[in-house]
Amino acid sequence: MTKAIEQWKAAHPGKFAPESEIFKRIRRGDRVFISTACGEPQFLVDALMRYVEAHPKAFAEAEVFQIWSLGLAPYADERFNYNFRHNSFFVGQSTRDAVNQGLADYTPIFLSKVPPLIESGRIPIDVALIQVSPPDRSGFCSLGISVDITKIAIEKAQLVIAQVNPRMPRVHGDTFVHIDRLDYLIEHEEPLLEFAPIVPDEIAHQAGKYVARIIQDGDTLQVGYGSMPNAILANIADKKHLGVHSELLSDSMVELIRRGVIDNSLKTRDRGKTVASFCMGTEKTYDFIHDNPAIAFRTIDYTNHPSVISSISNLTAINAALQVDLTGQATAESIGETFFSGIGGSADFMRATTFAPGGKTVLVLRSTTKNDEVSRIVPFLDEGAGVTLNRGDVQYVVTEYGIAYIHGKNIRERAMDLIGIAHPKFRPWLIEEAKRRHLIYKDQAFIPGKKGEYPEHLETVRTTEKGVSIRLRPVKISDDSLVKDFFYSLSDRSLQRRFMSMRMDIPHRLRQEFVVIDYTMEMVILACLGTQDREKVVAIGQFIKDPATHTAEVAFAVRDSFQNAGIGTELLSYLTVLAKNEGLHGFTADVLVENRPMMRVFDKLFPDLEKKLEDGAFHLTMRFGEGNEPTGK
Repeated sequence: MTKAIEQWKAAHPGKFAPESEIFKRIRRGDRVFISTACGEPQFLVDALMRYVEAHPKAFAEAEVFQIWSLGLAPYADERFNYNFRHNSFFVGQSTRDAVNQGLADYTPIFLSKVPPLIESGRIPIDVALIQVSPPDRSGFCSLGISVDITKIAIEKAQLVIAQVNPRMPRVHGDTFVHIDRLDYLIEHEEPLLEFAPIVPDEIAHQAGKYVARIIQDGDTLQVGYGSMPNAILANIADKKHLGVHSELLSDSMVELIRRGVIDNSLKTRDRGKTVASFCMGTEKTYDFIHDNPAIAFRTIDYTNHPSVISSISNLTAINAALQVDLTGQATAESIGETFFSGIGGSADFMRATTFAPGGKTVLVLRSTTKNDEVSRIVPFLDEGAGVTLNRGDVQYVVTEYGIAYIHGKNIRERAMDLIGIAHPKFRPWLIEEAKRRHLIYKDQAFIPGKKGEYPEHLETVRTTEKGVSIRLRPVKISDDSLVKDFFYSLSDRSLQRRFMSMRMDIPHRLRQEFVVIDYTMEMVILACLGTQDREKVVAIGQFIKDPATHTAEVAFAVRDSFQNAGIGTELLSYLTVLAKNEGLHGFTADVLVENRPMMRVFDKLFPDLEKKLEDGAFHLTMRFGEGNEPTGK
């Protein structure tokens, strides 16, 4: 032990009493708090269990409070039922069976609300079992990697028993407690519990790439734990000036701090500081945060307080879920009637971030579970599942199949968006269930299998000769509203030119021909402006194959306000590239004689095209091949 603790030991010998004398202070019915997750004082808990085994009637029905037990939880074992009753605010693996068998309790609550419950006395704390670093020369110990609700538990407990462990890092922030506040100290050095990062698999990495599109330079991040968040962080190494304000600090975050990706330089609150409430990591991370002034651990009623969260500009909250339904509700705490984890801090962050300037909420999950036999995207949450996040909390939902932006969308739109990122094998089922439950159009079409799978690799960004940057992408089954807005934005003349008729409406039945397509036989490309949450279609191009001639009929239309900006030229050029890649020999098109703007685009790209006048329209033939390449980009 350090020289400092030897001095305190000499000055206060009563604080270093034998374990048997210390544990005699615990009474029947006491409420006992134990530090969180990796901060759990393992030796102290084991010593308490040894005392109980030696004195089985020493006390009865002591209630053990803990946010989350990461290590062994013998107090939840059935053989200790007489002595303990475990009560968790977040169900961990070591206590999950006990909770679901009725041998332990789960208290569902926002983590930000736990400290006020303790402060008010509604949850009284009689005994606090904690782990601290050795005292410094001024007598201050650090709570290290578990501040969260530990700080308030110490302040309110009648009896504080601390395991003094030199392995506990001295972390800056609200972590310090003076030795005078500790009633007893038990010296024991041992490795801290570790939460080794789960190596992300390809599915998690793919989801991570999508989330990386949402995160922008300068954003402040809150990220949960597990394989998905680790994959997300692994995919943002090219970002700049990110910040952290999170309940949890993980190995992945620390690695980004080391690389300079996270520097907290643009945070609008606690600038220059990585702010968290507890740490779940490995020894390498614990060494990094030791006495590091750039790291500040705060109590969880600060990190997770809605007023604090909502004051942070450009905050991106990224959390996981077990299941999400087609209306946008999600559960992160239970699988049907089985309690799995807890509300935790995700609800705090997901709700409050929607009020933060520029705030974004991202819900990330694998599309399936149980070896692809069960879909995590379902028509409605399973009976008994807790609604951790309601329909207004979530903006983005991300799986390995893409991004669904559902904020501000109606039930039909969000249902189609979510079906679009479900596992392909479950999409037909989801379509039929959504129809049956009146969530989407009764006549909604769907093309199953490879023919209907979205070809994401065809997405590209082009700049027109007039300097307009547009994103070209294939149409999705969920694009009905975007396509509807586009067609109804056209003037009567432009609409009639596109359909070569006096048509004035584009009903859902007709729109489906543009959004529900067999990608192996046709292609519809949207030219878009804006980000995914504010996407606007400014042009639509389409070709339909004719297998008999190995050619395709092509057509396109551009919003009136964006005509003469080179968009039509760029769109037709890209359609040509795609058609040639499919092995087609050329295009055909029918264009009204009076549609001079469209004819100029065709003439520009295909100066050798063949024209044939029929009934007031030109029938065009454009051949690909040597000497007949498009002259545009």
